[in-house]
Amino acid sequence: MRRLTKWRLFSLFSILALILSGCAGKPYLSTLKPAGEVAQMQYDLMKLSTIIMVGVIVVVTVIFLIVVFKFRRKDDKIPKQVEGSHTLEVIWTTIPILLLLILAIPTVAATFKLADVSEMDKKDKEGKSEALVVNVRANLYWWEFEYPDLGIVTGQELVVPTDQKVYFNLKASDVKHSFWIPAVGGKLDTNTDNVNKFWLEFDSKKANEAGGLFYGKCAELCGPSHALMDFKVKALSQDEFKQWSTAMQNAKEQEPTTAEEKEGKEVFAKSCIGCHAITPQDGRPEAARLAPNLANFGERSRIAGILDHNEENLKNWIKDPETYKPGNKMTGQYADLSDDQLNALTKYLMSLKVTE
Repeated sequence: MRRLTKWRLFSLFSILALILSGCAGKPYLSTLKPAGEVAQMQYDLMKLSTIIMVGVIVVVTVIFLIVVFKFRRKDDKIPKQVEGSHTLEVIWTTIPILLLLILAIPTVAATFKLADVSEMDKKDKEGKSEALVVNVRANLYWWEFEYPDLGIVTGQELVVPTDQKVYFNLKASDVKHSFWIPAVGGKLDTNTDNVNKFWLEFDSKKANEAGGLFYGKCAELCGPSHALMDFKVKALSQDEFKQWSTAMQNAKEQEPTTAEEKEGKEVFAKSCIGCHAITPQDGRPEAARLAPNLANFGERSRIAGILDHNEENLKNWIKDPETYKPGNKMTGQYADLSDDQLNALTKYLMSLKVTE
């Protein structure tokens, strides 16, 4: 019975492994479909290490089977003893060293290339970085993206140009998080006491295959809603990115067009403005930016990074965010809003657009 139970468990785990192997196969999320130079380097290293490991397993298995079947004892004759053979000792010492070198050389080369962020320090005549730099700030449980040389701050959605290196400064406001865009590369910690730096490049062809949208995640256990700490990455052509950044730089506070939106703006001014901003040019210090920037909230593809973007989900989120993201800092802030106020606030937030 014990053996039967073990076989049942083995079968169950085998089926689960088969099912899970089909997950994350989408081009906007899968590490096995690299969409940039960094992701491609990491993918090539994974393939190289897998080939070496599988090759070692195959060779050892073949030798094992040969020994088992060819040298089975058929009589009392003692076979030739090879203990202390210098030839064999040289062979089984040299081969692992060669395999390690084959794996180590490209790994070390890639590591130094990925760590090269010297372009971030090059400044133009105005003192701005010649490269595109994004300051990433991780919070419980949302992301902020600041473009210091463009004077733009966004929340929950990172916008980047394709076929160009984008440099990142990573930090956290509260606890350790980790910045990761699986299809493009990365996965680097965001700490509270130091800034980590690295770069990514977004391939235009792969971005088109993914519909111009990639998924980003927190890859460090940070609390009860760690698995829900997602963000979206919009990959635009370089011309489209320039248009987007110009529109964001010139955006003004949007005025309501209906009576309900006007009422919603009044509710926002009384309840939300202390934490949220509604213009991309958020000049407040980081300590005052307690919640995501909502300047282009009406254009987003997700609410709170996880819900479909519609009015019903927005109302549910505002009224009871704890249900959707346990442990978030917004819980209880808007519980006293009436249904009319909630409807008006929803209409106003959905009207906030910059590029549409």
